Amino acid sequence: MKWRGISTEQDGARPGVSLAQRLMEIKAGVAQYVRPENQAINERAVAELEASGIVDRILPVGARAPEFTLPDQNGKIVSSADLLAKGKLVIDFYRGRWCPFCVTELETYRDMHEEIKASGTSLIAISPQTVKHSAFTADQHKLRFPVLSDTGNKLARQFGLVYSVPAYQEQLFRSVFINLPLTNGDDTWELPLPATYVIDTDRTVLFAEAFSDYTRRPEPSEPLNIVNE
Repeated sequence: MKWRGISTEQDGARPGVSLAQRLMEIKAGVAQYVRPENQAINERAVAELEASGIVDRILPVGARAPEFTLPDQNGKIVSSADLLAKGKLVIDFYRGRWCPFCVTELETYRDMHEEIKASGTSLIAISPQTVKHSAFTADQHKLRFPVLSDTGNKLARQFGLVYSVPAYQEQLFRSVFINLPLTNGDDTWELPLPATYVIDTDRTVLFAEAFSDYTRRPEPSEPLNIVNE
């Protein structure tokens, strides 16, 4: 897939290539194709988010995760209680289908999905997108796990992940046709931090990692090691 000239390599698995390496390739594409002044805007937003200390306030390891019910890409209601009755749960919070770093992470989980299922663990992805756009995400990237819609970031807020896109970055997003009111179905211009959680059957958080820098993600092997312990 080409995203504004940047390849996300969605057309197949790339054995032996880490998620970190794939994300670095996208960053290199950004450096090549995105105007320096636009890069500076995103870098400023990341720096301000890091300075806010939001990552230090996310729902931590050892806490109890909230229960939830959310619609998947087909409009079917998915319950955390039902998933946890079967085993542990891996949750990937992502910003949206417009973010090449997010979809690359989702594709990496897609390629590991059978391995995760074999461990008796469920995998879900959550974003503030509408069901329609979650369906687009799942279809375009061939995802076979639930892609849930967290309207208004209500669940992400309980995990401590939600922030408001600053006005100057909103202006940039609009100029490059990233239309959050359209994809998310509200006018808040709020997003979740990219975050990965592993939840035990009693709702205890076993793994929690989030980044202010949207270009960074944990390797999927990290939560997989937790569920296999």
